[in-house]
Amino acid sequence: MTGPRTITTSSWSTTKAGCWHAGVWLRGSTGWPAYYRQLRDRNIGHQAALRQVANRLVGILHGCLKTGTLYNEHTAWDHHMTGAA
Repeated sequence: MTGPRTITTSSWSTTKAGCWHAGVWLRGSTGWPAYYRQLRDRNIGHQAALRQVANRLVGILHGCLKTGTLYNEHTAWDHHMTGAA
């Protein structure tokens, strides 16, 4: 089979895709690890914490699209970084 591989929703859920994309994209981020660590410190499991990070990112990006503003990592994550200190 040639060409791009098609992923259907029956084999790949939106949540899994969101977690995967968030994990890949956020590797260069400095803000999300503090939020992730806060979740893990509250005894939330690894997958659930990643899911919450992904959902937060989707919410942030939705807000950027809705208001027409550019993504700013410091605006998005600073309150989690200062809360963890």
